[in-house]
Amino acid sequence: MNFAQPSWLITLLLIPLLVIIAMLAVRFRRAQWTAYIAGRLRDSLVMRGSPLPRWISLFLLITACAALIVALSRPQGDAGKQTETMQGRNVMIALDISKSMRVNDVKPDRLTQAKVVIYELLEAMPNERIGMIGFAGTSYLYAPLTIDHSAVRELVDQVDETWAPLGGSDLASAVHLATETLKKTGQKNNALVILSDGEEHDGELNSIIAEAEQAGIYIIAVGVGTEDGGFVPSSDFPNGQLIDSSGRAVISRLQAKVMRKLAEETKGRFAIAGSGADIPALVKSVVMGLDAFQAPGRERRISIEFYQWILLPAIIFLIVSIIAGTRWKRVQTLLFILGGIFIGVEAKANDASNAKKLLENQEYQAASDAYRNLAEKSFSRETKARYHLGEASASYRTKDFRGARTAFSQSLMSTDPKVLENGHVGMGNSLFQLGWIGLSGEPYPSDPSLIPDLARFDTLAKEVLAKMRESDASDDSESGGYVRIESIITNWADAVRHFGSAELQPPTNEAAEKNSSLAITYLKRLAELLTQEKQDAEQSMPEAGPGEGQPQEGDGEPQEGDGKKGKKGQKKSGDKGDEGEEKKDGSGDDDPKNDGGEKGKKETKKDGEKDGDNPNESPQQRARRILKENSDLEKGPLSPGRREFGTADKDW
Repeated sequence: MNFAQPSWLITLLLIPLLVIIAMLAVRFRRAQWTAYIAGRLRDSLVMRGSPLPRWISLFLLITACAALIVALSRPQGDAGKQTETMQGRNVMIALDISKSMRVNDVKPDRLTQAKVVIYELLEAMPNERIGMIGFAGTSYLYAPLTIDHSAVRELVDQVDETWAPLGGSDLASAVHLATETLKKTGQKNNALVILSDGEEHDGELNSIIAEAEQAGIYIIAVGVGTEDGGFVPSSDFPNGQLIDSSGRAVISRLQAKVMRKLAEETKGRFAIAGSGADIPALVKSVVMGLDAFQAPGRERRISIEFYQWILLPAIIFLIVSIIAGTRWKRVQTLLFILGGIFIGVEAKANDASNAKKLLENQEYQAASDAYRNLAEKSFSRETKARYHLGEASASYRTKDFRGARTAFSQSLMSTDPKVLENGHVGMGNSLFQLGWIGLSGEPYPSDPSLIPDLARFDTLAKEVLAKMRESDASDDSESGGYVRIESIITNWADAVRHFGSAELQPPTNEAAEKNSSLAITYLKRLAELLTQEKQDAEQSMPEAGPGEGQPQEGDGEPQEGDGKKGKKGQKKSGDKGDEGEEKKDGSGDDDPKNDGGEKGKKETKKDGEKDGDNPNESPQQRARRILKENSDLEKGPLSPGRREFGTADKDW
């Protein structure tokens, strides 16, 4: 046995001094009575009591003090050594260090605010392996993936826009470098946090996003700045502002559309720094769903603490000492005070009991509010997670699936395997319900006799696909059924991942395995219906001839090159009004509506910018592509390759 704080043992020398002081106090008190009262009158005037209780009280007090001193020295026993193992995930941070990050549209500037976000992430994720990439016109891996967060923090303190050898803001290069770095770890899925103002200067961003998505990388895009923007500072110009080739001051604005595209197309999240969003919690909610790996940690000595076995008797001796040396009226006062303290502690404990009773009595809304209040007042992370689990269970029973999803997500902060298991199962159930509501407009039935069959599922899915066809005919490709079908796919795919995480918790969760199979069945059937929808659309599409898009012979209208001939025919009739009507109808060469040239090209380009590399990709095809990419619900590695990037046209 040894002592963790042996210096406290020195205070044991004070105990004999305490005994001497007590004996001197008794003698001094007796001498006072002797000096003021004669011996023959002492028995009549002074009521004597037995000194035994006082000496017992003194003995117990001295024993309690000695025991407390020994407890403070923390006696320990050696139980051997143990090598720590830690579970972590890979999180790569890509920080924009271009000149535009010095714009002060947010205070003090964009780069400083991005650094504050990184500091918060380092504190919120102590067990994750974190690396950092700095990018401007080129990208460079400044910090490889490591658990040494202090080294990463020191690097972030020093980095600024002068570290970039080439100006610009090449987001595609940063995503490509992060993808290649994370693929080398061998993990199926990883996280990439991008902090940038979204200035895009590389046309290959779409292909890089597809590469990251196939590699299982979830991008959390954090926009820094405002859409109003500000002037880019530069000490190279007299007025302190960057000037472009036309002599005007350069204004940099937050490109939220670019950042949102990065996040949504990789199943990640998007937020704006300084908007009030809890970015560390947002990142943790994504990271907690990723595959974790075990890594060996440091070797530590295991010690068994014995102080609690000494502390309890010391407290008992102290209480008995006070009672033995106190008159009964004082004892009653002491018991009254202790009773009030215990009643207050019991009242706090009853708050949790009342919340549990409300849940058992099926008063779910009240139980949800009670558990939420308990979680807000709790300072313990583990206790807070358990209260959030109770809140989520109550919210789920009230069919508030969005509230349940949020509460289940917060319960995943626990380290208890049982709480994590229930949290993942509840999260998966909530996401499945949200997807089913998006499909049918009502929750999935819990009664086995009311569970819909595949025929009912086909009917509901075809109704959603019909709305997709209507949205495809309009200019707004992200309205109507498209957003709805993409939300259904995303919710169910995420639900399967959470069910899989629940199955990893010992013991294997049979309910999670069953619910996961059901969600996969619906996803596969949805893929079949999307494929059938594509085939029907191709069959109903008329075959295109050599002059597709132009009027053909025999259709009653002249071709594009026959405008003069048509005019001659009209003039021969001698009716000038017919010639004017001919131009109005668009059969002549000068009619822009008959020209598939510049305007058609512009419209094709606009569609390509919305839907990706393929300008002919419709909302149905994009939804089908998303479903196909999630069909096996795990991301495989890409074949090795190299991609070269050109120099950015701009340097901010």
